[in-house]
Amino acid sequence: MDHHGVVFKVIGDSHPGSHYLGYVKYHPDEKGDRRLFGRTYRQNSVVSKSFGILADRPECYVYSDTLGCVITGIPREDVAVHYSCRHALTAIHEEPGAVADNPAGKDLLTITEWITANSTQGLLGVTGSFLVGCFNERSDIDLVCYGPEGYKTAQELFQQTGLIRPYEGDALTRLYIRRAKYMEGSSFDTLIKQERRKLQGLTAGAGAHINCEPIRSDRDKTFARISAKEIGEISLLAEITDHAEGLTTPAVYGIKVKTILSSTIDEADSFARRITHMRSYLGAYTGAFRSGDTVHLSGKLVHTQDGDHSGFGIELTPWAVGGSYVANLAG
Repeated sequence: MDHHGVVFKVIGDSHPGSHYLGYVKYHPDEKGDRRLFGRTYRQNSVVSKSFGILADRPECYVYSDTLGCVITGIPREDVAVHYSCRHALTAIHEEPGAVADNPAGKDLLTITEWITANSTQGLLGVTGSFLVGCFNERSDIDLVCYGPEGYKTAQELFQQTGLIRPYEGDALTRLYIRRAKYMEGSSFDTLIKQERRKLQGLTAGAGAHINCEPIRSDRDKTFARISAKEIGEISLLAEITDHAEGLTTPAVYGIKVKTILSSTIDEADSFARRITHMRSYLGAYTGAFRSGDTVHLSGKLVHTQDGDHSGFGIELTPWAVGGSYVANLAG
């Protein structure tokens, strides 16, 4: 959070010396439905809206070599509070406070008891409204897990049906409606197949949505040396050739292009065999695909450089566009 009271969600782990890259998650707004520090706040879930929210603060616009574009971020000298997802989950367990009076919060406390009983503190954390303290009666539970050990622990947690129920029956329609507004163009069956691969479900008590986003471990330096340059927008069909690096955020999948469907670039077909990967800095596509899948991609064509290695890829994170970049299973 900065000194203006704006709460940012930090994106990735590669940041310039001047800023922490991220988008506005909660900001003071009388039209909002959240309360924080005695003020009314509004939640934001659309990355590109941050530019408008921060329109009178151009110091929050920054170019990122890693991303190859301008993104929003919080100037390092303007950081007032750093929220730790790991520490917040431990603090909620030790001193629940108002969390114990919230329907979803009661389920969260039951989950923290399981985590403590299994001695896995530090492998999971809580983000979203329960992290910053602006939860209400409609709040979901947003967890994160760290590295391979955290991912394994989260898988075990989501198998505890006494704590978390999988989406089944009529609840699948609820999940489809929840996701379809962000992943337009996907049929019910293919979207549900894609979503069932993720760590998500409904809490056993309140029936609140709960999900867990796998984050790369602190030791992971996959993106440390990467730089990118935007070229143009492109839509295509591709086969997933490697999903090993797609199970954590930021997610990277190896791909082989089958067909270029459309592009803002002339002679786009000349890039087809050179495009080898797609990536997303948001959790929407983490763990969603497996090797052998055919996917419809619509995103930004970028050239990436990693030391002596370079290539072309598809960026799925809509940093500064009004529309959506999507990756959907094709059949």
